[in-house]
Amino acid sequence: MQDARRFYEDYGIDVDHVIQTCINVPISIHCWQADDVVGLEAKSDASDSGGILATGGHPGRARSGDEIRADLEWVLDRVPGSHRLNLHAMYAETGATSVPRDELEPDHFSNWIEWAAGQRLGLDFNPTYFAHPYAKEGFTLSSQNRDIQGFWIRHGKACRRIAKAFAEAQNSDCVINHWIPDGAKDNPIDRWAPRARLRSALDEVLSVPIPGVVDAVESKLFGLGSEDYVVGSFEFYAQYASQSNALLCLDMGHFHPTETIHDKLSALLQFQDDLLLHVSRPMRWDSDHVVLFDDNLRAVFAELNRGASLNRVKIALDFFDASINRVAAYVIGIRATRKAMLAALLEPVSQLKQLELEGRFAEKLALLEETKTLPFGAAWNELCDRAGVAGAEWIQDIQAYEANIGGTRG
Repeated sequence: MQDARRFYEDYGIDVDHVIQTCINVPISIHCWQADDVVGLEAKSDASDSGGILATGGHPGRARSGDEIRADLEWVLDRVPGSHRLNLHAMYAETGATSVPRDELEPDHFSNWIEWAAGQRLGLDFNPTYFAHPYAKEGFTLSSQNRDIQGFWIRHGKACRRIAKAFAEAQNSDCVINHWIPDGAKDNPIDRWAPRARLRSALDEVLSVPIPGVVDAVESKLFGLGSEDYVVGSFEFYAQYASQSNALLCLDMGHFHPTETIHDKLSALLQFQDDLLLHVSRPMRWDSDHVVLFDDNLRAVFAELNRGASLNRVKIALDFFDASINRVAAYVIGIRATRKAMLAALLEPVSQLKQLELEGRFAEKLALLEETKTLPFGAAWNELCDRAGVAGAEWIQDIQAYEANIGGTRG
C-alpha cells in the first residue's frame, strides 16, 4: 500500500483521505433482491407485476422478513462502507391480518425499524404502486377511475406517514421514492389526460411538506405492458421536480438502450439542489442486471466527482437477479458501486481540469490514460481492510451459504 500511496501522491492525491471519504458515503441497499420482488403481503393482495420481473429459479429465495434480514446481515458483513436499507411498502409485516395498502401504518414496519436500529442503518422507503388488483388495468395515480385513483392517493399519503416515522426513529432524513408504472402497451390516442391526472394526484399526495421526509419521483422510458407510453416520462418528471419540492430520480436503466445518464448530471444539477440515483445495469432494456464495475458505472461517479457533487446525490441500488445466488448478487453489486466511487475519487481531477483549461488536450488524454494503470487494487484492498471486511476472500463464503442457508429454502 505504501507504493500505491506514492504513485497517487505524485498526482496530488491523498489516498487515506480518499478512502475515508469513500467509506463515509452511504449506499441505500434495496430489500427486494433477496426475495425476487415478491413482498410479504398476503397472497390474495398480490396481482400483476407492474412490469417488474425477476428471472431465474436459483434456490434460496427469502420467504419472510426474518429471512430477508438474515440475508442482509450476511451481505453487510462483506461490503465496506456506510449503508442504508431501502424498503418497499409491500414488505409490511402485518401478521395474519391482510391490511390494504392505503391503511398501512408505521407499526406494520416495526420489525424493520428495530432491526435497522440494531444494524445502525438508516431506512428509506417506496410506495408500491404495482402488484395489486388495482394496478391490473395499467393505471394507478393516473387512473380515470376515481375509486382506484383515490386508493393510490391514500396509499401514497400513508407511505409518507411511514417515512416520517422512519425519519423520527433514526433521527435522519428518509428518502421516499415514487415510481408509478402507469402506461399503455400500444399507441394511446389520449396521452394528455393521464398526465394531467398524474400531476394532480401527485400534487395531492405531496401537498403537505413533512420534516425529515425527502420525496423523489422516478421516470421510465418503457416497461412490460407499457412499451409505447409511460405516463411518468423523463420529461414529465424533470418538469415536475423543477416545480415542486420533489427530487428527480435517475435510474441507470430507465432510458434508451444506448443512452447513459452521466452527461445528464451536470445539466440537471444546475437547476436541482440534489438528485436521487438508482444504480442498476440494463442489458439492452431495463433488465435490472446485477451492477458491475463497468464503464457506465465509472462514468457516473467520475462525473459526480468532477463536479464536486457526490454529496448532492443520494445513492440507492435497484437490481434483482433470481438466476444466481441472491446474496452474492447483493455483494457483487454493492462492492462494484463502492469501487466506482473510489476510482472516481482517486482521479487527479484538478490536474486534468487545468490541462483542459490551458488547451493542452493531448496531455489531458495522456494523463487520463496513465491513471488507468495506477494501483487501484491496492487502494481498494486498503479500503476493505479499514472497513473490516474481506477482500476477494469473501467469494469462498458463497458455497458455505448455499449449503447452510440457501439450500434449506428449496
